[in-house]
Amino acid sequence: MPTPPADLIVTGCTALLHADPAETDPRRAADGLHFVPDTALVVRAGVITDVTDSAAAATVPSRERIDARGLVALPGLINCHTHSPMVALRGLVEDRPEQEWFNDWIWPIESNLTPRVIALGARLACAEMIRGGVTCFADHYFSMDVIADAVEETGLRANLGEAFFSHEASHEASGEASRSSSKESWARSLDFALTHRGRADGRITTALAPHAPYTVTDDDLAATARLAAEHALLVHLHAAENRAQTDTSLARHGRTPVDVLRDTGLLGGDIDVLIAHGTGILGRDLPALRAARGRVGVASAPRGYMKFGWDTTPVRALVDAGVHVGLATDGAASNNTLDVWEAMTLTALVQKQTEHDPRWLTARQALRHATLDSARAVGLGDRIGSLAPGRRADLVLVDLSGPHTRPVHDLAATLVHSARSADVRTTVVDGRILMRDGHLTTVDVPSVAGELSELLPALVERGHGRRIQRYDT
Repeated sequence: MPTPPADLIVTGCTALLHADPAETDPRRAADGLHFVPDTALVVRAGVITDVTDSAAAATVPSRERIDARGLVALPGLINCHTHSPMVALRGLVEDRPEQEWFNDWIWPIESNLTPRVIALGARLACAEMIRGGVTCFADHYFSMDVIADAVEETGLRANLGEAFFSHEASHEASGEASRSSSKESWARSLDFALTHRGRADGRITTALAPHAPYTVTDDDLAATARLAAEHALLVHLHAAENRAQTDTSLARHGRTPVDVLRDTGLLGGDIDVLIAHGTGILGRDLPALRAARGRVGVASAPRGYMKFGWDTTPVRALVDAGVHVGLATDGAASNNTLDVWEAMTLTALVQKQTEHDPRWLTARQALRHATLDSARAVGLGDRIGSLAPGRRADLVLVDLSGPHTRPVHDLAATLVHSARSADVRTTVVDGRILMRDGHLTTVDVPSVAGELSELLPALVERGHGRRIQRYDT
């Protein structure tokens, strides 16, 4: 019986391959990255079934082919922490410390959110990420069912968590603030996670998403830990976002934010935890993170830290503690872009400066953090993050023919330090082409951006005296 045709074959590319995608220690595995010319990737039912050469693939029948000669194939980049609808607030609030940024601007404006604004913001964010070579993102926001619709329609992969506080204002279309109990808050987060996981042909996975130890009580964090263990859900939250938060927590409670996670059962058990930022993680926190036995990821978004004047994520110490450090952008309200390529470049540069060591972080290490380590940080290390048989077909094709990337002496260095997200030509998720030769196939950007612009005056109104929380760390 003849072999059925492949759904997609990508031929002629130079492919970034991980020598052993199962290797969990980035200290050993970063040098295992290698580039293989004239590679062909064979895709069936959304899965890479063969990584071979172009000559061998020439005889394989296929419903669709991409001639990728002259292009580099990478695993799709992963945005490990963002708030996708916040693209609606891009550039609105600049050059202010985080207390003022949150209390006087962001949280009052977010009390105006409507499901339609969230839907449009999520679609615009998805378009931006597809253009920039991001194939998967971890989102932490409100009205997450609306964001799930955008993910399903645009074809991206995402881990989604409905954010909750212990006491919060509701986000109804009317904009009227009411108080909801902590039980109702985390129950809503759990309901979303259980209802929507596995949606979009499995491209949507879900998480429980408490906001942070300073906005969620110990009791609610402990309840989150129990529910996450019971239902095998990732927990995605902010913790030790900056050093001032950690110092305040120590002064008020005698514990660091990481101590709080440990004491409430979120570390060290059978729970996968994704910590956003972690720039305030101290040396005293490392034993608790190490005790989690590789079940903790930290999402680092260096651009926003530079804007706020924070320290950066202690990547080297975290890697030594067995933590999976992934790359992120945070929301576009603080980061201005959803450009993970930029995050990769900045991570390599800022880590060298912070550690006073030009040998850390190398271009190869940066590529690994952007791909396989990011996949592990969001709980998808067995599905994505590398181009290998059995992995989902999430990949991007990059054009290095521009004057800013020539000549190429070291391909890894060229990708990290010379290439830009605009050099991504084609983006594929689950074997489906979401951008071909720079043209989006699943999002009408002018229509989305035009409608969103019409809604902005009502969104940015701050005179109502409401805010969804108070930032006081």
